[in-house]
Amino acid sequence: MTDDSAGTAEERPPKAPVGSTEPAGAVRWLVLALGAAGVALAVNQQFLLGLFGFQPLGNAYLYYLIAIFLAVTFLVLPLWSGAPRWTVWPNLVLAALALVSAGWLGNHGLDIIQRGWEYDAPPTADVMAGILIVLVLEGVRRAGGPILLATALLFGTFPLYAGHMPGFLWGTQFGPVETVRAHVLGVESIIGIPMQVVAELVIGFVIFGSVLVTTRGSDFFMALAAALMGHTRGGPAKVAVLGSGILGSLSGSVISNILTSGPFSIPTMRKVGYPAGYAAAIEACASTGATLMPPVMGTVAFVMASFLGVPYGTIVIAALIPALLFYAALLFQVDMFAARRGLEGLPRSEIPRVWPILLRGWPYLLSLAVLIFVLMGLRLESRSPYYASAVMLVATAFRKETRLTLARANDLLLDIAVNVGKLVAILAGIGLVVGGLSYTGVAGAFSRELLLHAGGNIPLMLLAGAVTSFVLGMGMTVTACYIFLSILLAPALIQAGLNPLASHLFILYWGMLSYITPPVALAAITAANIAGSRPIETGFRAMRLGLPLFVLPFIFVYDPALIMEGTALQIVERVGLTLIAIWAITAAFEGWIYGVGTVGVVSRVVFAAGGVLIILPELLTSIAGAGVLVAVAAFNLLRRGRRSASKA
Repeated sequence: MTDDSAGTAEERPPKAPVGSTEPAGAVRWLVLALGAAGVALAVNQQFLLGLFGFQPLGNAYLYYLIAIFLAVTFLVLPLWSGAPRWTVWPNLVLAALALVSAGWLGNHGLDIIQRGWEYDAPPTADVMAGILIVLVLEGVRRAGGPILLATALLFGTFPLYAGHMPGFLWGTQFGPVETVRAHVLGVESIIGIPMQVVAELVIGFVIFGSVLVTTRGSDFFMALAAALMGHTRGGPAKVAVLGSGILGSLSGSVISNILTSGPFSIPTMRKVGYPAGYAAAIEACASTGATLMPPVMGTVAFVMASFLGVPYGTIVIAALIPALLFYAALLFQVDMFAARRGLEGLPRSEIPRVWPILLRGWPYLLSLAVLIFVLMGLRLESRSPYYASAVMLVATAFRKETRLTLARANDLLLDIAVNVGKLVAILAGIGLVVGGLSYTGVAGAFSRELLLHAGGNIPLMLLAGAVTSFVLGMGMTVTACYIFLSILLAPALIQAGLNPLASHLFILYWGMLSYITPPVALAAITAANIAGSRPIETGFRAMRLGLPLFVLPFIFVYDPALIMEGTALQIVERVGLTLIAIWAITAAFEGWIYGVGTVGVVSRVVFAAGGVLIILPELLTSIAGAGVLVAVAAFNLLRRGRRSASKA
């Protein structure tokens, strides 16, 4: 295996973005033109370039983005699954309506603000707003599915009947025209915080991730992981964990990460003896955890920063330790699995050397350094991905196999257009949920009612929040699930005395679990299709491998030292104890203890209990847990010594 083993970009056929159809002919060129216009609009706005004297106001900019990328959504996502070719005409009509309606509203952005159209708009504005709200619902149906559409409809229409609801569900009621105006012309719904986050932050990071993949950065990071870990015990699995973690942390997408790295990592894991289902589960967990790994993470992290009113860098710092602990747990498990079954690494002859890989990959390391420096050092969060992308494009131009040719530029624009289009469609629909709860005043009442009924019982509230996050994560995107619960649940957790940042991260982590937990387990199913394993079996394996993701949120909610809030001594102490506890729990799962070897069922159960005791935030329980671990290890070593003596 070498850096060139995957073939050049010209040798590999372009891949359609996940969940989309590959546009062809004139439609493809139209999507490319819209994508180029959207990127130019975003760059013009971020850097205040005033190209051709054009510098729209904030609300006008959002309407223009919706016009462009909602049109893209209609052009690349089918009317229904397996829709025939004639449906391209309805798609073109819907795209044109999106451009006209949202474009008209963008052109009148100043009028909307100065003349208070949210409360009293002219007939043309009402008509355009009505058209746009229907288009947004159709867009969220295509991009987010029927459950997300039902959620947007339920809460989007809530102002129509809020005055007839009982108890804490009662709220301010609106008429049909007032509801449409509030959702489309107001600033708390379709162009509310979710859309503002996409416009100000997410588009740049989508561009960065697309540039990384187009210039073969994924090949570099997988090759680097192979050079570092490929020769070790069970090396290919560690390569999958490390490579998918790094690549996913930069792309911020679970499924596309699996489709990018899985065809390389899964067959290589199977080659050294990992079962197909186990290999797929490893890839699914590694890719899922990557969306929680700084510096880029996923869209939801940017939304969280806006909801909390903190810099994105604060979210990055808080998420770092939990993400590293999760990957440490994965590495422990794949190593102990290999040790117990005698699996080896790849031959040295098949592993690239580290220094040649680093020398060839300097453009990606340089762009990553630029991203982190501008993001964390200069605090220019919204501009950092643009600078990093520009550096990457220039630096990769020195090699033929990585420079941006015309064909690759087209693929890059298509990837950006489709990814941003799906985000705009989904988050515009989620804006209806936010607006419905906000305008009626029900969101605050719900939080107060939840706090009252829980009676201040924080464990009960956390358990209810975990279950709700998990269930909603099955039917919604993680971003949609987070936004919904950050409005309803997070305020109650904060009022109960929990750390605000930890409370929001708690919701995010539990919403992510649907990716690796049956019956949905979208990441596990995607990886299973590559591995040829049974999806449901792969889902349960992934759930077991990802168990630390279930436990970590409860830990950092009670002890914010794990999210970097506390003294240096507190942080080091809690990280050390949590790492030992995670090792103990994963060792119990795999039935293998370092220095001891294979252990029986009873020892595994007791060893796991010791890990749980260590992880509890009390010193005495941690000491007791450490004593349990030592006792189990000593017992098994003594028993093994006696058996060896008796055989001798």
